[in-house]
Amino acid sequence: MNAIIINKDISQVDEQSDNALILEDFLPYRLAILSHTVSSLIARVYDKRFGLTIPEWRVIAIVGRFPGLSAVEVAERTMLDKVAISRAVTKLIKANRIDRQFANADRRRSILTLSEEGRKVHNEVAPFALEMEQDLLHGLDDEQIQILNTAIERLLARARLISSP
Repeated sequence: MNAIIINKDISQVDEQSDNALILEDFLPYRLAILSHTVSSLIARVYDKRFGLTIPEWRVIAIVGRFPGLSAVEVAERTMLDKVAISRAVTKLIKANRIDRQFANADRRRSILTLSEEGRKVHNEVAPFALEMEQDLLHGLDDEQIQILNTAIERLLARARLISSP
């Protein structure tokens, strides 16, 4: 098991140790920073234009791509906390951006679809998100983009394998 090695001066981490955790080189940290940075860039647009939070936009994006999901299924696809998704769904319903119906077989299961207003928001934000993706990838050639996509797919598959019971 790797651990952070701390010298007598508690503020100094022994970076020479093979077990030292150099946070800025730690892949999960770097991926989280990248994700947060890119999400924040896109969030500026939909927050300013539509007053949406990141969870609200993610709900709109997921429901726009996969209409008819339940809030639980949306939470699973976004990897966000169920409470955050529940709040986002409630706010989006009140703002008439998402329609909710209840399944006939199970009244506890809600079925979410975009309303006309929700489709409008989706159709305005999605092109900007795609443009941001292109700007982000601008410095990479097609081969590097393919390698990146393959690496992401493999890392995600490995993470799912590790986390499965």
